[in-house]
Amino acid sequence: MRSLDVARDACERHHPGLVKSLADIPPAEREAPGSPVIDLFRTHGGTGLLAPAAYGGHGVDALEAVRVTRAVGASSPSLGVAATMHNFTTAMLFALAADADRLTPSQIRELARIAPEGLLLASGWAEGRTEQNILSPSVVCAPVDGGFLVNGAKKPCSLSGSMSLLTASVSVPGENGSPTLAVLLIPADSPGITVHPFWSSPVLAAAQSEEVRLADVFVPDSLLIRTTADDPKRLDDLQAAAFVWFEMLVTSAYVGAASTLVELVLARGRGSVSDRAALGLHLENAVALTEGVARAVRDGLDGDDAVSAVLVARFAAQTAIGLATDLAVELLGGIAFITAPEIAYLCSAVRPLGFHPPSRTSTADALVEYWAGGPLVLA
Repeated sequence: MRSLDVARDACERHHPGLVKSLADIPPAEREAPGSPVIDLFRTHGGTGLLAPAAYGGHGVDALEAVRVTRAVGASSPSLGVAATMHNFTTAMLFALAADADRLTPSQIRELARIAPEGLLLASGWAEGRTEQNILSPSVVCAPVDGGFLVNGAKKPCSLSGSMSLLTASVSVPGENGSPTLAVLLIPADSPGITVHPFWSSPVLAAAQSEEVRLADVFVPDSLLIRTTADDPKRLDDLQAAAFVWFEMLVTSAYVGAASTLVELVLARGRGSVSDRAALGLHLENAVALTEGVARAVRDGLDGDDAVSAVLVARFAAQTAIGLATDLAVELLGGIAFITAPEIAYLCSAVRPLGFHPPSRTSTADALVEYWAGGPLVLA
C-alpha cells in the first residue's frame, strides 16, 4: 500500500531496522506481556524521534512523526501506543525548552539525557479516561522542605515496566494561594514508586500499561514546571502542545493498526474492485486527516487553532478507521477470521482509540462554542 510504504520509509530513516525486527517476532509473542518491542524501540533510537538535534535527537517535524508512528502502529499496535506516550511527552517538554529560561537547568539536564541515554518517558496524566482533560491531575502533592511529596496512582500507565522518567500533572498552591496546574518530572527509580498488575486484556498488552503507585515520593523543586509571574502562559503553552501532539500521534498509531488489515485485503485481492476502493477511501481519509493537520502544525498552526484542528482530525479519523476495520474484516471473510488470530486481534486493537480523552461529548460542546467565536474550553 503506497501510503503505508511512505510511512515505513520514514520509520526506516530514523529507526533503521525497527520494522524488520518487529516483523521477525510472531504476532502473538509481539503483542503479549513480556514482549521485547519496547526494548527494540529503545535500541533502534526510538526515544530521540522528537528530541531536537541539539539534544542528540532526530528532531523530526510533525508530518514525519505521524508517519513514523503509523508505521510503528502497523507493525505492533502495542508499541504504537507506548511510543506515542513517550513521544508526545517529549515533544511537549521540548516545546518549552525551545524558549530560553522556561525550564530550569535541572530540567534541561534531564531532557538532554533522553536521546543519548535512551530514556523513556511515561505519562502520569489522565489519558485513558475519556471524560477528562489529559492534563487533569491524577496525583496529589504536598509542599515540603526543598520540594514536594507526591501521592496517588496512575492506571493504566503505559511504559510502566520500562520508564526512566514519569511525568505527572499535579495541583500546587499558586502565588496567590489558589491551586494551579504544574507538571513534575519524577525519576522512575525514586523511592516510593511501585508498579502493580492492572491490564488484564490481551489487546495492547505489550504496551506495559499497568498501575503505577506513588507513596510519599519526594520530588525536588527543580523538577517542577509551573507558571510564574514573569511567564504566566507557560502551562497554557504546555497544555496546547500536549493536546496537539497527543491527538496527532495516538490517532496515527491506530491508523497504523487499521492499515495492516487493509493491506491484507489488498494483498489477497478480497472482494470486488469497488469493495477494495471503498475500503481504501475509508483508510486514506484517516491518513489524509492526520497528515493534513500534521502539515499545518509543521507550518506554524498553534494555540487554540491547532487544538481545534487536531481534535477534528482525531474524531473524523476515528470514524473512518472504524468503517475501514469493519469492511476489511468482512472482506477477509469468516474463514480468515477463524483461522488467523491476528485478524481478530487487529480488529480489537483499533477500538481503544475511542477510550483516549477527550470524550466526543465534551469535544463537540467545545468545538461548537469555538466555531461560533467563543473560547475553546475542554472539560
